[in-house]
Amino acid sequence: MFNNKTLLITGGTGSFGNAVLRRFLDSNISEIRIFSRDEKKQDDMRKKYNNSKLKFYIGDVRDVDSVRTAMRGVDFVFHAAALKQVPSCEFYPLQAVKTNVLGTENVLEAAIALGIKRVICLSTDKAVYPINAMGISKAMMEKVAVAKSRESDATTICVTRYGNVMASRGSVIPLFVNQIRAGKALTITDPAMTRFMMTLDDAVDLVLYAFEHGRSGDIFVQKAPAATITTLTQALTGLLGAPNHEVRVIGTRHGEKLFEALLSREEMVAAQDLGGYFRVPPDLRDLNYDKFTDQGETQISEAADYNSHNTARLDVDGMKTLLIKLRFMQAITRGEDVQAEE
Repeated sequence: MFNNKTLLITGGTGSFGNAVLRRFLDSNISEIRIFSRDEKKQDDMRKKYNNSKLKFYIGDVRDVDSVRTAMRGVDFVFHAAALKQVPSCEFYPLQAVKTNVLGTENVLEAAIALGIKRVICLSTDKAVYPINAMGISKAMMEKVAVAKSRESDATTICVTRYGNVMASRGSVIPLFVNQIRAGKALTITDPAMTRFMMTLDDAVDLVLYAFEHGRSGDIFVQKAPAATITTLTQALTGLLGAPNHEVRVIGTRHGEKLFEALLSREEMVAAQDLGGYFRVPPDLRDLNYDKFTDQGETQISEAADYNSHNTARLDVDGMKTLLIKLRFMQAITRGEDVQAEE
């Protein structure tokens, strides 16, 4: 599908962009464009990969002109640019709106205008029943993507939604590893808190699945196991030879949920089970309000959402097996000084 094609990755200097490069640089893809506002990370990537297929564009999804410049001549777009940290988005919610919502509008407007064939927008489990600014902005990003998908037959727009990417930058696993190595207590919020556990390769697989199978307006979710924070800490301390390491419970942070959902109950009613994935087709109702006020769905009342409390649950051994697949954990167990998955 990607032979002799040009791919643009917005926010391409992040963990997801690096994972895509590992998958694609040795393929027959013609060109991969990395679009971001961080010149230092771009320079680091340029030196690290040293590959003529890789092209770099400085810009910001908030600046539609810079988006158009990077997008000319592109076949496909993976839209990963976002503000993702829950605390920073809580303090600066309008910044989250400008990047996650309006930035996505700019990307999709440019893609439609330039006749891009496919755009995959990356979302998060925090967009389902959102309670924090980051999740709310991502939920609105999804609504923008689905609305835009109705406007163009030439450009296919899909959304992928996934949970925590293990050991990615800013995630909890590198924090816990650093605390263990420094001899500091592990600071956990709630021992019973659960989270979906996905690797970066899982995230790339999900995007590629949506790319191959998606119709415009579709939302794709990969089925994933979950674990409690207690299980995660026990697995980490076991792998690092510190099974009796001190753990300190600090309480739930502002904007943090006990568990995350990947599909709401309304979406579960419409979702198609594709084996390892769920596909949620777009709601194609128009603005005829009778359809909203006079026609209900009894199935919705009976449905359950798909969340990290009711999905397959990992035990400590299963969590260890998943952790040791991570390049980050492999490097840590070799004694290397690494910060996060890239």
